[in-house]
Amino acid sequence: MSLVNSSQHYEQQYLDLMRHIWTNGDERTDRTGVGTKAVFGATMRFDLADDAIPLLTTKRVFWKTATREMLWFLTGDTNIQSLVKQKVHIWTDWPLDKYRKETGDNIDRETFEDRIIEDDAFAQQWGDLGPVYGKQWVDWPRFTPAGEGLYRREEKGINQIALLIDGLKNNPGSRRHIFTGWNVAELDQMALPPCHKTYQFYVAGGKLSVILYQRSCDLGLGFAFNVFSAALLLRMVAQQCQLEPGELVWNGGDVHLYLNHAALVDEQLSRRPDGAPKLKIAGNPDSIFSYCIEDFEVTDYAPQAHISAPVAV
Repeated sequence: MSLVNSSQHYEQQYLDLMRHIWTNGDERTDRTGVGTKAVFGATMRFDLADDAIPLLTTKRVFWKTATREMLWFLTGDTNIQSLVKQKVHIWTDWPLDKYRKETGDNIDRETFEDRIIEDDAFAQQWGDLGPVYGKQWVDWPRFTPAGEGLYRREEKGINQIALLIDGLKNNPGSRRHIFTGWNVAELDQMALPPCHKTYQFYVAGGKLSVILYQRSCDLGLGFAFNVFSAALLLRMVAQQCQLEPGELVWNGGDVHLYLNHAALVDEQLSRRPDGAPKLKIAGNPDSIFSYCIEDFEVTDYAPQAHISAPVAV
């Protein structure tokens, strides 16, 4: 299902998909027990020329939070401590839920996060998410033969992001510019298996484009972050490879709206998208791993009010 029309605002394809799912989607039970309406297979395309960035304008998207998360991914860290120190709460619900279930302590989120920040031992025990996104991106496990049919895990894994940039610089026409977080052997150790799981990059005419395949998409809440983050990453990689940004192609597998998001859907579909926000990158760090939050600025972004909705854990 493709929802691309070059004559309309880039966000309209998102709103059209939301309306289609809410009206015609298959009602399904799901892992969280909340229930969803869903479709299988959707595509949206976003032109990133002239510093364009696909921030939703029909509600406020906290782009600095998404940027801090992306920079955290690129460190390979899997503990929420550094995130909550930056007042980023988007990963807290999973370890908090685990803590409550295993200890019987119905601690509130603020108290839990305070302990994560203040107590390193507590953070180490309860703040780790397992080998999620960043761990796979920059430290994919590497094994070498150790004799008699045994294998030894190397201390330093495979840095897929570094290999990606090297490949784009030295062999731009390759069809293997891919990285993924979907490590089958470690999925059961992750707090949440990767939703935005596979990225493939493509160079043509001095421009860098990317396809993101997202196996599972919470269209009401998660998508706004996912599409901004993918565009942000493309911009960073393009700068490192001295290429111009091209197009972000977003592919969704199970694309869904939670049944308890009716108020969000009704409110957002009543709004009209407007504006053309830009993302500026200050300077040119010498590595994809050297960016900091101060390097990024969004301009011409005047969104409508934030719309809150519960997160299904």
